[in-house]
Amino acid sequence: MSNEMEQLRQQMDKVNLEILELINKRASINQEIGDLKTKQSIKRFDPVREREMLDKIKNNNSGPFQDSTLEHIFKEIFKASLELQEEDNSKALLVSRKKQAENTVVDLKGEQVGAGGISYVFGPCAVEGYEQVAAVAASVKEKGLKLLRGGAFKPRTSPYDFQGLGIEGLEILKKVADEYDLAVISEIVNPADLEKAVDYIDVVQIGARNMQNFELLKAAGDAGKPVLLKRGLSATIQEFINAAEYIMSRGNRNIMLCERGIRTYEKATRNTLDISAVPILKQETHLPVFVDVTHSTGRRDLLLPTAKAAIAVGADGVMAEVHPDPAVALSDSAQQMDIPTFDQFFKEIKDVENRLKK
Repeated sequence: MSNEMEQLRQQMDKVNLEILELINKRASINQEIGDLKTKQSIKRFDPVREREMLDKIKNNNSGPFQDSTLEHIFKEIFKASLELQEEDNSKALLVSRKKQAENTVVDLKGEQVGAGGISYVFGPCAVEGYEQVAAVAASVKEKGLKLLRGGAFKPRTSPYDFQGLGIEGLEILKKVADEYDLAVISEIVNPADLEKAVDYIDVVQIGARNMQNFELLKAAGDAGKPVLLKRGLSATIQEFINAAEYIMSRGNRNIMLCERGIRTYEKATRNTLDISAVPILKQETHLPVFVDVTHSTGRRDLLLPTAKAAIAVGADGVMAEVHPDPAVALSDSAQQMDIPTFDQFFKEIKDVENRLKK
């Protein structure tokens, strides 16, 4: 190799290192800009500013690269810079695994949700009366379980459908839970109802339709009760995580996430269960993750296989609906299990859980 070639290569190495230093310097400035945008609630992507920078680069280009080549190179740098700002923003989230490496464990009357075992939440879609809830609670208790769900406030697609018994429904849930020593999970749809509701329930459920009801999220964070947050019908995983951040930012760290299916073009099921969301949420956050197999499928015949999938993929818990007589249920009759079906369902799901432990 000639001395001239060696000298040119040394010059090239030197320039490469200078470019590296300048790119990293630019990245540091970009991070400071990202922090300011976050504090001022400004969108991180600014197409007008990007065009100004590209035009200035082209106007100062003296070759030998063509303007189109330089535009392509710098657009890649801009793209990487935007991704760096988004990564920095996610690092700041309190729910992020980067903020807390260890799993959050939520204690619900002795049930350690997120501690490594599988937790189960069963109960009727809607509270219709004492006998109905008590029948399900007896079956839940018989199986050695601790968590009972039941809807007292029911946000329905049609305003003419059964909307729940409200406070009366919460009173029924509380009475049954005390009798059977169970922890109650029930959905609250209005921040104004939270103050009364916390006297009756152990966990505040925020449903899919309210995942981005930010005033409700803040109120739930202030209430101090554990929260079960369901993913919105069309919400991205990042939007779901940010909704949880609203709750934790108010000082409430006892949050459980629930994947309950998302809306797609598919009509074979009520929703489409995004089973991949479970490991993603487990990687991105330190919060326990449930899967609601009832609302994700809307089909009684799919509850068992989807519950098996949830456990196999690493979910911390499974939620499903049980009714003593689904045929006369005031809501979601086609997707609720009766008690005998529930018995068989739980037997098979425990077999799967035990096999996975081995």
